[in-house]
Amino acid sequence: MLEINGLQKKFRKKVILDNIDLSIEKGVYALLGPNGAGKTTLLRCIAGLYDYRGTILLDGNKITDSINIGYLPQCFSTFPEMTIYEVLKYFCVLKKIKKEETDNEIKKCLQLVHLSDKVNEKISRLSGGMLRRTGIAQALIGKPQLLLLDEPTSELDIEERMNFKKIINAVKGDCTIIISTHLVEDVESICDKFIVLKDGTIIETLPPLELAMIAQDKLFEIKSDLLPAGDLDYWVEREYYKDGVSYSRVLAKSMKFGNKIDDICIEDGYMALIKNI
Repeated sequence: MLEINGLQKKFRKKVILDNIDLSIEKGVYALLGPNGAGKTTLLRCIAGLYDYRGTILLDGNKITDSINIGYLPQCFSTFPEMTIYEVLKYFCVLKKIKKEETDNEIKKCLQLVHLSDKVNEKISRLSGGMLRRTGIAQALIGKPQLLLLDEPTSELDIEERMNFKKIINAVKGDCTIIISTHLVEDVESICDKFIVLKDGTIIETLPPLELAMIAQDKLFEIKSDLLPAGDLDYWVEREYYKDGVSYSRVLAKSMKFGNKIDDICIEDGYMALIKNI
């Protein structure tokens, strides 16, 4: 179990994370929140990269070098002159993988991310998507107890985003996984719970269905020209045309001229939380 109690992180006088309390079992958790909510800072604190106030324990132990953590930063970069194999070998050394197990560990991780045929390719020659997959591979090395992934599907094409789900399903039984993402559709089918972070504070931790249900009776379709003017209590999710007429999909506590939409999803519930609707 990952237990976080009273976590606070400041940069100079600015509070980024404020009194975070969180307890999660083994499983897959999505970390959602607007830009600047503190998602990356939270992952870096859990990974042991930042000093902070409070406590973070994994299975009752402090986060130290003795705990095997797989971490993919939001911007993964590494030695451009090295090959993928050399980079992964370097991470094997950092994670104290036995020499006789190194080649097999690298082979296994490269197969998972579909990079086996690029093992000798230099980092400098990789596309953005291939570099991201290399980052995912290094995070998976050594069967981590805790896997922290910051925007793992950014720069991946549709096929590799689908493969990412297969990777998580393959390893989720062995560790605790936290995925920070803006792309809810990439994780909604694989996550046990969603952690919603706003202004440095966790406002909800909910299973997928419960998060979606927050938007129940709050989603409407309305002709765009009938939207109330001014800064009122609603949020336009998107606009679209139907039979040549502009419509808006709107989150609101009530909407006089709108028709209620029953087909709600996780993103609807998330936005209702964030916008306090």
